Amino acid sequence: MSKKIFTTAIIPVMVIAFFASCGVRKNSRTTDEGVVINGIRWATRNVDAPGTFTANPEDFGMLFQWNRRQGWSATNREVKGWNSFIPAGTAWYAENDPCPPGWRVPTREELQKLADAVSIWTAINGVNGRLFIDTAANQIFLPAAGGRNVDGTRSIESVGYWGFYSSATQHSEIHDWRLQFSSSRSAWVHNVSSRVGGFSVRCVAKK
Repeated sequence: MSKKIFTTAIIPVMVIAFFASCGVRKNSRTTDEGVVINGIRWATRNVDAPGTFTANPEDFGMLFQWNRRQGWSATNREVKGWNSFIPAGTAWYAENDPCPPGWRVPTREELQKLADAVSIWTAINGVNGRLFIDTAANQIFLPAAGGRNVDGTRSIESVGYWGFYSSATQHSEIHDWRLQFSSSRSAWVHNVSSRVGGFSVRCVAKK
């Protein structure tokens, strides 16, 4: 699918509108009205502790291994109890889904729909990330939270430089699909993501 084309005059207006809307802090950690982009309703915030959203659109939330419900800190470099075994399964099963009620981890195809939208690298309250735009009213910010390394160190890497967002779709017995982006690279769906790594989750509404 080809990306939509916006003039340079329109995009700044959209960003200003989004920043204005972000001035209202979110009160609920379990509900979200969502925003429709390319026909998919996306939550406006990342998953935090399992079953909750972050308080604000720019908050990192927690990092999750594929098909596991336990969340890991995106800011505390110390980690205990990390599971180094490759998660089993052929999909991210509902019982392991960390999204709040009414939401779920997106599929590879849904992440591709988001990647097909116009996006720009920007910052909210000092947090880098990409703003994905459908219309002036329909846009979401995905913070560049980095991720936890797939090797034995479990270290946090690429914070502020890269965003990695999990899908519910497996690629192989050891890999899954994920959305990733940086300041210099628009979003694309990648298929060499180890299931053992810890990455952000942005939910889509259940139909």
